[in-house]
Amino acid sequence: MTALELTDLKTITAHLFLRNTFDAFCLIEGEITTFNTFHIDGRIHPEFFDTGEAAGGYSCWGRLRDYCLSLIRGKRTPLGFRFIFSLSPEGTARLMEQNGSPASPDAIGGLYLNFHFDGTALTCVTGTSFKTFIPDKSTEHLWDEAAQTFLRQHQIPFEIK
Repeated sequence: MTALELTDLKTITAHLFLRNTFDAFCLIEGEITTFNTFHIDGRIHPEFFDTGEAAGGYSCWGRLRDYCLSLIRGKRTPLGFRFIFSLSPEGTARLMEQNGSPASPDAIGGLYLNFHFDGTALTCVTGTSFKTFIPDKSTEHLWDEAAQTFLRQHQIPFEIK
């Protein structure tokens, strides 16, 4: 787990709400506070769809980004927001394979990015969960490094807290 302070609010919010930078991540949950507080549960309800369009799991950020943007768009800065993103199962498997991780993708519950804006500062905390106990911390360190690399590749400035 690593806490990162995202130092350029304009850049990171553009990546979150206006660009497709995080679109492939799954949204686990979110909350936006403006004139009301809006809670978002990212879990897909497959019974809503006419066909097998949605097999369950979580919606990708790309499906919810415009809706969230509509909640914050306006002349006033939101009072706050928080989002919990998870790397997709396919992305998790690819990351583990490319880096020779000893952890099986099936043993990983999630690789997370937790964004929190308190009205003035925006932080991102990485997180890892496992379905079983794994004493080896290499997967956690791998995800911390991969998240930082991802931010650097997209020219999102940050400082490690």
